[in-house]
Amino acid sequence: MMSLLSITDWFSQLPVFEKVYWSIAIFFTLLFLGQNAMSLFGGDHDGATGDVDEMLDADDGIGFQFFTIRNLFGFFTIFGWSGLAAIHAGQSGMTVIIISTLAGLAMMVLMATLFYYTGKLAYNGTLKLENAVAALATVYLTVPASRSGMGKVNLKVQGAFRELDAITDDAEELRTGALVKVTQVLNNQILLVTKQTS
Repeated sequence: MMSLLSITDWFSQLPVFEKVYWSIAIFFTLLFLGQNAMSLFGGDHDGATGDVDEMLDADDGIGFQFFTIRNLFGFFTIFGWSGLAAIHAGQSGMTVIIISTLAGLAMMVLMATLFYYTGKLAYNGTLKLENAVAALATVYLTVPASRSGMGKVNLKVQGAFRELDAITDDAEELRTGALVKVTQVLNNQILLVTKQTS
């Protein structure tokens, strides 16, 4: 098994260009894996905050979200590994950059498309959010007070754990990890939640 010292020696002997790609690949792979693992336990966030009432009035459903934290982690993960593959294939520096950038962008498009259609399925009748009313949920993206912004909660609906948008009428924000209760579903896509006190 390679020792830490030998890994350090190996890394120090690499060209600077390759070191950059190794650093990006390893760092963002760990972030990408960690972020996806956290999403299973309610620590993930790709949403945005804003005027929730305005969003409800618009009722545009789920948009195509290209620039999200998840997608950026995916971009740099594939960017790093595809760049290393190109380096080891003997490609020039510019070719490596072009290949890795295109591969990263392809990954972002793939992930954005996947989550877009997954989200559409969740709201076209496959998932009936009315079934979430009275259910308990865990906050994993802080829900701002008095409908001043949108957060996310993790809860079990129709036999599966889901990450759903949520707002609250509570005067205090609902912080990550708080136990909340779903009181209502707004426009069949956003949960209205309140802090569970007992």
